[in-house]
Amino acid sequence: MKRPLGAQISHMLKDRGVEVIFGIPGVHNQEMYRGIEEAGITHVLARHEQGAGFMADGYARATGKPGVAYVITGPGLCNVMTPMGQSYTDSVPMLVLSSCLSETQAQRGQLHQMKDQRAAAECVTDWSCQANDAQSAYGLIERAFEEFALKRPRPKHIQVPIAQLEAEADPTPFPNQDAVRVKALAPDIAPVLSLLNIARRPLFILGGGSRSNLWRQILSQLGAACFTTYAGRGLVGTGYALDFGATLPRPGSAEVIGSADLVIAVGAELGEVDLWRDRLGHNATLVRVDLDPEVLADRHRAAVKLQADGESFAHALWSATQDCKPATGWSPEEVAEARARWRAEVDAERPGIVPVADALRAAMPADTMIYSDMTQFAYVAKEVWDMARPYHWHHPTGFGTLGYALPAGIGGAVARRGKPTAVIAGDYGFHYTMQELGAAVELGLSLPIILWDNGKLKEIEDSMVGSQIAPNAVVARNPDFCKLAEAFGARSAAPNSLPEMQAAVRAAFDAPVPTLVHVTPDILKG
Repeated sequence: MKRPLGAQISHMLKDRGVEVIFGIPGVHNQEMYRGIEEAGITHVLARHEQGAGFMADGYARATGKPGVAYVITGPGLCNVMTPMGQSYTDSVPMLVLSSCLSETQAQRGQLHQMKDQRAAAECVTDWSCQANDAQSAYGLIERAFEEFALKRPRPKHIQVPIAQLEAEADPTPFPNQDAVRVKALAPDIAPVLSLLNIARRPLFILGGGSRSNLWRQILSQLGAACFTTYAGRGLVGTGYALDFGATLPRPGSAEVIGSADLVIAVGAELGEVDLWRDRLGHNATLVRVDLDPEVLADRHRAAVKLQADGESFAHALWSATQDCKPATGWSPEEVAEARARWRAEVDAERPGIVPVADALRAAMPADTMIYSDMTQFAYVAKEVWDMARPYHWHHPTGFGTLGYALPAGIGGAVARRGKPTAVIAGDYGFHYTMQELGAAVELGLSLPIILWDNGKLKEIEDSMVGSQIAPNAVVARNPDFCKLAEAFGARSAAPNSLPEMQAAVRAAFDAPVPTLVHVTPDILKG
């Protein structure tokens, strides 16, 4: 049946598997809301478009499906650009649909007017396009979902003029048959096998694009050591004796990588935020496996390059190495010694956090999915907190935006009803999006929010001191966070010892509303 285009879009999204939309309605995009309930889609009302975008990001990371956000013209689109930038750098599938003005050049003074909002969004997305009629809108949505399935996942933005959203439109087309991504096959990995056959100290670096449950078996079969990026944590589980962990940023990791006689990086960008140095450190042949040609051609200059997804590469490698004899060049003792040394370095750099992280980890259910913010607590925990499962700790790694954790955790909790989800935030970053506590309470989420409050921008203060700059503008007045949470209708706890913290966190997973657990460095004195 014919409907206004805004309503047809919701029906098309439902046909493509969309179950939840995050957003805020306004007079410019209200036609997009006409079809949401009729299509059977749940809408989550954010308190700010930035929150809506982070929720969509968190939902996508939890489900593997695209997160969808509806926003208005102008300021709504501007507010969601930070989440889109975060999704772009962290390879998260997100679809943002916005309204737009029909004409912005000859007529000035319109409500929510921007000079060129499509171009603005393109700066932080894979692409940003305007659909001037129904068929264009349908085609762009279809293209977005095809590319989510086939390419490196990144956010897309589609804007539709208000008049077109209001206009009657024909029904949306039936979904196409799902596209099939080209997989790595045995002949494709022959060069890698040849190198593995002669390697005594093979080393794998597994990134977020390494998706497979076979990596532990593969590494064991090959006698290979491994590092993971932050996004790849959990891919080999815990307790693998040759796992160096997520310690690539440790300066000493370059020396270890330099001692390998073969380095294979799978689904890992190996950018600044992975290494915190210019050079990986390899002296031997470097093999890169990645979907993104730009990664394959980067400054690390891999000798062998394979454009493929990590999962199919892992399956092909596993099938081809069943009869291999494991290499014997690595020893569990050298791995354990390096990890112990690096753990001590982490503890010395940001004192007092490691024992709190250890206690918090012990209080979390095994399948907890964690969303963290840009805070010293997360910087420490990501290096010392081993993950038993992959893709269960999400952090704003690339763009590095403050305010990510709470709304992203809400998106994850909506996706994982009945499963444990937790948020870790710092006191300053929490200010950015703390209004989304209202959404979390409204949704009745059993969401522990661990707030690490050191009363300042401690990471910036430390950096200023290290650069011989007198610390300036690093202290802001904080509210009473517990009373703030309670004002929103959430619960709160202010533990004075690690056992009290653990008890509060465990109780929070069973509470009918979110619980803010306020933790300060003084907790170690309890």
